[in-house]
Amino acid sequence: MSLRTIDSASGLPLDPAISRTQRGGSAAPRQTPVFNGEKLWLGALVLGLLALLLVAIGLPVGTLLGRSLVSADGRFLGLAQYIAYAQMPGVGLSLCNSLWLSAVSSTLCVALAYAYAYGVMRSCMPLARLFRAVALVPLLAPSLLMAISLIYLFGAQGLLKSWLAGGTAYGPFGIILGSVLWTFPHALMILCTTLASGDARLYEAAATLGAGRWRSFCQVTLPASRYGLMIAWIVVFVLVVTDFGVPKVIGGNTQVLATDIYKQVIGQQNLGMGAVVAMLLLVPAGLAFAAERHLRARQAAAMSVRAVPLVPQPCAALDRALLVYCSLMALALLAMMGVAVLASLVSFWPYNLSLSFKHYQFDMMDGGGWASYANSLTMAVATAVIGALLSFLSAYLVARPAGWVRARQWLHAVATLPMAVPGLALGLGYILFFNAGSNPLHFMYGSMGILVLCSVAHFFSVAHITQLTALQQLDAEYERVADSMGVPFWTLLWRVHLPVCLPAVMQVAGYFFVNAMTTVSAVVFLYSPQTTLASVAVLAMDDAGDIAPAAAMATLIFATAAAGRVLIAVLDAWMQKRTQHWRHR
Repeated sequence: MSLRTIDSASGLPLDPAISRTQRGGSAAPRQTPVFNGEKLWLGALVLGLLALLLVAIGLPVGTLLGRSLVSADGRFLGLAQYIAYAQMPGVGLSLCNSLWLSAVSSTLCVALAYAYAYGVMRSCMPLARLFRAVALVPLLAPSLLMAISLIYLFGAQGLLKSWLAGGTAYGPFGIILGSVLWTFPHALMILCTTLASGDARLYEAAATLGAGRWRSFCQVTLPASRYGLMIAWIVVFVLVVTDFGVPKVIGGNTQVLATDIYKQVIGQQNLGMGAVVAMLLLVPAGLAFAAERHLRARQAAAMSVRAVPLVPQPCAALDRALLVYCSLMALALLAMMGVAVLASLVSFWPYNLSLSFKHYQFDMMDGGGWASYANSLTMAVATAVIGALLSFLSAYLVARPAGWVRARQWLHAVATLPMAVPGLALGLGYILFFNAGSNPLHFMYGSMGILVLCSVAHFFSVAHITQLTALQQLDAEYERVADSMGVPFWTLLWRVHLPVCLPAVMQVAGYFFVNAMTTVSAVVFLYSPQTTLASVAVLAMDDAGDIAPAAAMATLIFATAAAGRVLIAVLDAWMQKRTQHWRHR
């Protein structure tokens, strides 16, 4: 059992010697030399990484806030720009649309995902693992792919346009349906984790009292899942309210805050007003982030150490019903993905369905051609490598060393900040910060480096927390033994911590790669004519009316993300085979 305790104020592990003293034990004496070079190197690493994260995350967000309060020539305006934006026609409608569309999409998505997760985790239906894998496939595709598929199904020439009874897919219907489809796997992952474990004693007690399956579900399963349901709802709400792709492609004339930022920055070149809208978009995202942190803390406190693992019991009628439901949902998800792939391969939808690769001739379309795809691939690989290494280093510096407690607390706080910052707001903050003439880092603006840095910063929080969780599973005895033997921390890091956490590092690398390939919101303001990206090219093609080439590029992004995950999994297996012999007896 680890002797390391947790500081209730910061959530960081306390030093082992301090922990033993607090428990009334005697701390082992340590000989501290007058000049402790190892401690200085450690402090330099903590402060250096903290400075890097401040440049990549903190300063752009701070610049965004400052730009919303000052004019273009530097005059302080206070809330004048906020008042001016509030007086613009349609602002109230944009805010209301963003909130109610996100709320409806979140409720519908979580309800559908909960039933699916229940079938996968709590029933004895066949092929449960296959259904779970199929439902996670949309994670590899940009949200634009779902919106494009909806156009081919319910648009003016859609196969299923008669289902709308004279209505249109462009507007609230398309935004809600597209948002539900692309956020479904995000909600499913959370709810599968929620339903993965259960206390069998509660169900035995309910059966003893004469409760049937339905009553046990209502009085045991649902109350035990309430925190997971709320967290899933909050996560989906934030994803939808800050999403730019779906409303841009299929939103029609429906105004939302995410498209307002795009119109202000790209359409009117009004960076000050764009900063105001971005700050307004930060409010629901920040509140949702705070609520999620609170709910996660309560969920962890509610776990019982005496719980007996729940083993699902077969029920023929329920298992068949869940099998039918999961089959329909999986078929719907695969059909949505398949429609876009098919549309990219036919000559002229829906009149000439003969197969052709003419839509993949991207050099003849808007959006930058094949160079955009090459840029995306380069950015994704660089983001995966740099992001995985930096997030592992930040997690290590937060979790393992002793000393520099305050700096490590600040490092952890800055590393988790991107979870509350939408991609559009972060991208606009990068424009305002790096494009300033007085900034010595101005040379990065318009380069591939700023795209990689923004992508790493945008997805850094999840990677940091994932690797922090892996590192906190290691006992503090490693540090005490190394300290007693005079082994420096970098040797312990290279020989112990990195090999043990290698699976988590590779998982995070795959996470960075896929998200860098599919992201739109964080980079839509930052590319130059030489650094156009595939995901942005999809938008450009859609704006130009080239829907089939847009579907082709989105399909190529999906195929590349899938191939990248497979390649990283193969590399992970090879590295584990060479470095993880200690895991096998």
